[in-house]
Amino acid sequence: MQHIPIRTNTSFSIRDINGQNMVQPLHRHDFYYLLILQKGAGTHSIDFIDYPVSDHSIFLLRPGQVHAINLHSSSTGYLVQFNPGFDPSPLLRTAAQQNYYQLENTLALCTQIVEEFSNPKEKHEEVIKSLLHIFFIHLIRAQKTPPANDQLQILQELIATNITTHKQVADYAALLHLSPYQLNAITKSSLGKTCSTLINDHIILEAKRQLLATTNLINEIAWQLGYEDVSYFIRFFKKHTGQTPESFRQNFK
Repeated sequence: MQHIPIRTNTSFSIRDINGQNMVQPLHRHDFYYLLILQKGAGTHSIDFIDYPVSDHSIFLLRPGQVHAINLHSSSTGYLVQFNPGFDPSPLLRTAAQQNYYQLENTLALCTQIVEEFSNPKEKHEEVIKSLLHIFFIHLIRAQKTPPANDQLQILQELIATNITTHKQVADYAALLHLSPYQLNAITKSSLGKTCSTLINDHIILEAKRQLLATTNLINEIAWQLGYEDVSYFIRFFKKHTGQTPESFRQNFK
């Protein structure tokens, strides 16, 4: 069974992308990916949503998300990558709820981070984390919608991590030490959706990732998502997308 290509990264890195073509087919990371553009042109799709690439674009991807990028060589800026264990700031989780930002005046912060990374001095890692913390403050200030509360953010992470084995609201309510009623109240007040809808949305998202980033058979994808009854998985997918998994794969291509 084929898996979605996963790119790995150790701890923390930053590099400039000036004058480079960046062409990458659909893949996912097991680390945070922060692309900060001063000048930008090209295309960028994150979890099948197309985002504009222009001057002052910033893209922040969470581990597990899939993306495909075609960044023109005229683009300038920085690519920052770090593992969850690097843990630069308690604001990271909130900032990473949004994948795309338009934000100017970040060059000075990036320049300082590059300097600390390229010429490490005493406590340079702490300085980098402090600079990233400030950077995330700017991102949160620029968010288009109010940030989700801590419980909702934790729920979304739990769903992403456990979706193959946990598909019921009661499962996540137990993990959060809440009743299903309390959990639904949180999701409805914050997102206007039930918890069940959030779970189903993520199942469909992960199914789409598998369908478009691998050549696995439909039954292999169903099993990988925790469905023993392949026909049920096909009906579930069609109910929520209007297409069978196979037709979705073919239409996208």
